[in-house]
Amino acid sequence: MKAILALSDGTVFEGQQFGATGETIGEVIFNTSMTGYQEVLTDPSYKGQIVTMTYPLIGNYGCNEIDIESIGPQVEGFVVREYSAFHSNWRSKWSLDTYLTENNIIGIQNIDTRALTRRLRVHGVMNGCLATEGTDGNLDAATLVEKAKSWHGLVGWDLVQRVTCPNPYAWNQHPSSSATLETDKPIQPENGKYRVVAMDFGMKYNILRQLTKHGCDVQVVPATTTAEEILAAEPDGVFLSNGPGDPEPLDYAITTIQKLLGKKPIFGICLGHQLLGLALGGKTYKLKFGHRGANQPVKHLENDQVEITSQNHGFCVNIDSLPNSVNITHINLNDDTLEGIQHRECPAFSVQYHPEASPGPHDASYLFSRFTKLIDEHQ
Repeated sequence: MKAILALSDGTVFEGQQFGATGETIGEVIFNTSMTGYQEVLTDPSYKGQIVTMTYPLIGNYGCNEIDIESIGPQVEGFVVREYSAFHSNWRSKWSLDTYLTENNIIGIQNIDTRALTRRLRVHGVMNGCLATEGTDGNLDAATLVEKAKSWHGLVGWDLVQRVTCPNPYAWNQHPSSSATLETDKPIQPENGKYRVVAMDFGMKYNILRQLTKHGCDVQVVPATTTAEEILAAEPDGVFLSNGPGDPEPLDYAITTIQKLLGKKPIFGICLGHQLLGLALGGKTYKLKFGHRGANQPVKHLENDQVEITSQNHGFCVNIDSLPNSVNITHINLNDDTLEGIQHRECPAFSVQYHPEASPGPHDASYLFSRFTKLIDEHQ
């Protein structure tokens, strides 16, 4: 079945449909990871976005019950050069086509993803409309372009409300906590030593797995949970999760973080990092095409070491906007943007990238131990 991806600048890509049928709209972005497409699909940080994979062959190892980072696929659409109809892996349960179809996600293949990625790199990410042929067999490209042009985009839109958990829950009671490999064992002899409240702005499950492995008993709470409610739970530390979209509309979360500063150790990742930056008085801005992939080089300024990191974000904290009370700890070596901060007085730090990987390297997994050490120092 024919499918069309129409961009807001008037560019049209024609290809073939796989997965679900219909029409969807979102911000078109690209991810440079060579593997890990199921983790990408299920990462809540992609809510509101149509994801393009730059690696040419996608789907060859199928989909399974383990490599899931949330309750299901979160992307608005999926774009690949070539979909592998044949999949083979000992863990595979579904083909990628079946997985997308069952979760109502539209895919398009057989388009020039290198040309699309180049356009997004040169002109910046842009709105797009992805549609498949209807019962009449017709697709009006001009109409799809106009829909893309008229879409409001991500700036100023609170997407967290679409992905946060509706109610608090304990991670060790969550159904997906059992969907791990046999080798995924706690590395602390005293599991559950630290009581941590994790604010869910669009949480990836592997963050929760890593916190658990590092001895944390994790209670996940909705994004709108107040500081008073969090402190009433008497946690040893507070975690700020990743999530989608623009951080600036999240006034409720920023206020909560400001009230928690100095009272409990805080660790933030991705959107959680941006929200901590805003709570400390900084400003954020939208990147031209973002950082999305599993090979982003980051320099750890404390020891001059380079970490290869997994990243997924389109917004960034402005270094020059941060007050003197904040130390810069990590810098992106591709474009010198901010990747990590630490408060000089309060026990609070954050990173823009994903130390939990899934997919990606584990160079930065030490940050979870850093969090528990910070808790030990302030108990």
